[in-house]
Amino acid sequence: MATVDSQSLEIAVDDATRVSGMLIAPRESEACFVVAHGAGAGMRHPFMAKLANDLAELRIATLRYQFPYMERHGKRPDTPAVCHAAVRAAVAAAAALVPSLPLIAGGKSFGGRMTSQTQAKGPLPGVRGLVFLGFPLHPPKEPSDARGEHLAQVQVPMLFLQGARDEFATPALLNPLLQRLGSRATLCSLRDADHSFHVPARSGVNDAEINTEMLAALANWVEAVAGRPATSGTARVHGDRASS
Repeated sequence: MATVDSQSLEIAVDDATRVSGMLIAPRESEACFVVAHGAGAGMRHPFMAKLANDLAELRIATLRYQFPYMERHGKRPDTPAVCHAAVRAAVAAAAALVPSLPLIAGGKSFGGRMTSQTQAKGPLPGVRGLVFLGFPLHPPKEPSDARGEHLAQVQVPMLFLQGARDEFATPALLNPLLQRLGSRATLCSLRDADHSFHVPARSGVNDAEINTEMLAALANWVEAVAGRPATSGTARVHGDRASS
């Protein structure tokens, strides 16, 4: 088991706004993942906590943080501009806390999309790549790829960890979008998994196996990306199961 340091902190978004953060850093970390929560649950949600602990075992540090609306227990997400400011503040905090580590940014669903929008508007200093834990391309039963248009402006590598049954990103729309992004985009499709990475009881795999596959894909990608710049070319698409 890796030796891990944990630290609760406050992150200043602006002069009037501060949000909570949690750094979990193994002593021999290879990178730090600055990870934002989804729209309906904050950084303390069991999924987020398990993700951080699991990644610590793989020697990947995490900085989880709240968006301002979640910090004040609001139900409606902040405006994109406020979320973008929180993303930038969290990345800056990570750079100050673990200055020797390459940074990866992203998040679960909404948090990942807010991170990519931020990166598209102006590169996040020190960030080598983005990881999406279920990119929300469109609302369920409202197919569109408009929410992904900004990804063309992201010039760092991107990893899309997607359930094959994700109603927020139908493959018929997501796959062509990622092909257009070239080698900056890597897709890991997790068979039978939904937007929350759950699988039905009738599936040939269970949630624990999906989680293991997702973590392996994430760790392998971080190892490959953290030390090199983004490139261009043809998108890489994993099959129904993550590469090991």
